[in-house]
Amino acid sequence: MQNYFVIYKPYRVLSQFTVQEGKQTLKDFFTVPKDVYPVGRLDYDSEGLLILSNDKEINHRLLHPAFEHEREYLVQVEGEPEQSAIDKLQAGVIIAIDGKKYRTKPCKAKKYSPSPLVPERNSPIRYRKNIPSSWISLTLTEGKNRQVRKMTAAVGLPTLRLIRLRIGSISVDGWSPGDMIEMDKQTIYLNLFAAPSL
Repeated sequence: MQNYFVIYKPYRVLSQFTVQEGKQTLKDFFTVPKDVYPVGRLDYDSEGLLILSNDKEINHRLLHPAFEHEREYLVQVEGEPEQSAIDKLQAGVIIAIDGKKYRTKPCKAKKYSPSPLVPERNSPIRYRKNIPSSWISLTLTEGKNRQVRKMTAAVGLPTLRLIRLRIGSISVDGWSPGDMIEMDKQTIYLNLFAAPSL
């Protein structure tokens, strides 16, 4: 039987069910059949949408570059973004991938004003009186290792908090860390792969 779950991965939780000493894993928050695993990954220090399944086809389609789909991230950054920084993010910036220079694909980028409504983090962002923070939205069609953090750093806006909000038209907007829903195959495929691309 194929299973499909959409979860909100909490901050500082590994995207795996295998126990690792000293760190929380998905097993501490979610109960799913034993053959269900994360599709892709979300960094330990990132949070938000993650799909769990035992369907190898969905894994292939989500991770293979030939199948483009939008991934939207809410990013709290240090500093106040100038429009020039937003323009650079949209056009593509040079980052390092496996020690080589890589130009990111064009994407959608915008500044949030006012700040988005997001759940409190279990370890709050360190407040610095002299350095403001702000929120931007980045919508990508690719997912290189730590790409969002590298992109914001490239335009002088270090990432403080990173939430994956949406893949395709599946969103965790309004969810709390630890939330989970189960979907059927037709619904999840329709919402992941029939959504309009950039």
